[in-house]
Amino acid sequence: MVYLTRQEHFNAAHKLYNPSWSKAQNEAVFGVCANENWHGHNYDLFVTIKGNPDPNTGFLFDVKELSRLIKLYVIDQLDHKNLNMDVSFMEGKMCSTENLALAIWKELAPQLPNSVQLHCIKLYETPRIYVEYFGEA
Repeated sequence: MVYLTRQEHFNAAHKLYNPSWSKAQNEAVFGVCANENWHGHNYDLFVTIKGNPDPNTGFLFDVKELSRLIKLYVIDQLDHKNLNMDVSFMEGKMCSTENLALAIWKELAPQLPNSVQLHCIKLYETPRIYVEYFGEA
């Protein structure tokens, strides 16, 4: 089994806020991330696929095509957007990095050919905070 990772980047704004809680409770749990005027991140996304290399090309999958799929189904939907308001696949979800990684998986996995499988979504919110998701239910 071979693993291939493609790194992409996007910028997005969000706020962490539970509408069923009071402002004080939101601020106590989410701190400055509950800012009414939003805040942003420079996200780094690592998409890892797995499979066996094609004997004719030696490639697991064409990395240009992988980049195109990530851009079309993920980056174009997220880059310079408000995750709470502009992204249909985040609608009704708390816009945490954890939930964003799950949503990215759900958007991207069906777009890959049967010859490879999505192995991991690794999403950096900051240089010191990241989430990894391996597709477990």
